[in-house]
Amino acid sequence: MPRNSRCAAILGCMALTATLAGCSSLTPSSAGGDGDLVLRVQGMPPATDKPGVALFKKQVADFEKANPGIKVKGSTTVFDPLTFSAKLSGGNVEDVIKVPLTEPQRLIQQKQVQPITGQLKEWEHFKEFNPQVLQPLTDSAGDVYGVPQNPYAQGLVYNRELFEKAGLDPDRPPTTWEEVRTAAKRISDSTGKAGFVHESKDNQGGWQLTMLSYAFGGELEKEQGGKYTATLTGEPTKKGLRLLKDMRWKDDSLGKTLLNNQNDVIKQFAAGQVGMFMGSPGTYRLAKMQFGMENTDAFGVAPMPQSGGDATLTGGDIYMVPKSADKKHAAAAVEWLTFAYAKPQYSTDMAAEQAKALSADPKSAVGVPTLPVFDKKRQTEIDAAIKPYVNVKLRNFKPYIDGLSTLKLKPEPPFQAQKLYTALDPVVQAVLTKRDADIDSLLASAEKDVNAKLAADQK
Repeated sequence: MPRNSRCAAILGCMALTATLAGCSSLTPSSAGGDGDLVLRVQGMPPATDKPGVALFKKQVADFEKANPGIKVKGSTTVFDPLTFSAKLSGGNVEDVIKVPLTEPQRLIQQKQVQPITGQLKEWEHFKEFNPQVLQPLTDSAGDVYGVPQNPYAQGLVYNRELFEKAGLDPDRPPTTWEEVRTAAKRISDSTGKAGFVHESKDNQGGWQLTMLSYAFGGELEKEQGGKYTATLTGEPTKKGLRLLKDMRWKDDSLGKTLLNNQNDVIKQFAAGQVGMFMGSPGTYRLAKMQFGMENTDAFGVAPMPQSGGDATLTGGDIYMVPKSADKKHAAAAVEWLTFAYAKPQYSTDMAAEQAKALSADPKSAVGVPTLPVFDKKRQTEIDAAIKPYVNVKLRNFKPYIDGLSTLKLKPEPPFQAQKLYTALDPVVQAVLTKRDADIDSLLASAEKDVNAKLAADQK
């Protein structure tokens, strides 16, 4: 997932924890004033996320009480693909790092993170993890290297109010990309708003093109003999770009602002200016809390439309232990990962406690669905535990929940996905801004460029 998307917080009906993001400087330290071990952890929320800050502080206090001799020092550092590798190689990172799902396989292959299987298996509920969410964090020998938080699957976010104004049924959102195109034109023609918006900068154009490619049945990367190569010139990817080109130049349904990142799109959506975009249910929280969406009843989300494919891109935040953490800090880090991220997504008591605390803030969003981190039985119990505190309109998420089970969950390209996205951003921008953009040559050039970089990374 692109770096700006790290702020796309999800507070889940299916898995509830605080989503923590921001940025801060790293101040190395190994012991507290009284000789305590100081554990530096990424994932502390920014000051603007008051419910999240309060929850994080309580987690820290509870953890320190349960683990005397360990002091937790939170960091609001966020993943930046431009600087992350250098910091990690130099050991200038915290003892717990937070990365998007694009990174674990690369970090595992390059031996920049530590396996945590042995200590994690000591937790009695380890075997109840959903295998789908652990698979991207596991090496070929079966060792696990991280703990997921709020895994999600991408879908189609839409404005129910604009649907009604355009004569569309908000309870029956598009299920194919041909239907998306038709609905986008109707919304644009009827309301003057952008019928559909595709992100196009800050690596997010490539990220969303990946979603489109999956929906048309494509792949953007293949593995053979332990080596990865980019496959950007496949017909499904071209079909996705042709769709965007037609919507832009034939239908004029993509709006007037064509160079957008995720925050730009959600801000416009929150203001009622966008009919549809690709996003997860968790974008509800950003629309409401960060961009002040007043008419939250207009928020709707459906499964990812399909036109030849049967998959949707999945992602989430992953917490890992870097190679630079010594034995004591690594052991403390796994204790923190289990306490702060695994247990709250498993324990009905902790889930209910956190939901109650968060629901006290009128700006919070409790009950937004995410993918289950544990088995179905446990998830049903979690849902029941937080039900009294849910403050979102679950009816508006029903199309997504009902339809998600019909799709395969497909992770982002496993090796150096950010480099693919960087190369694809200009391709998307060209299609959106140049009527005569040559899709075939643009993709061929991008594929050549990416494969040269991937080859250098795998020497």
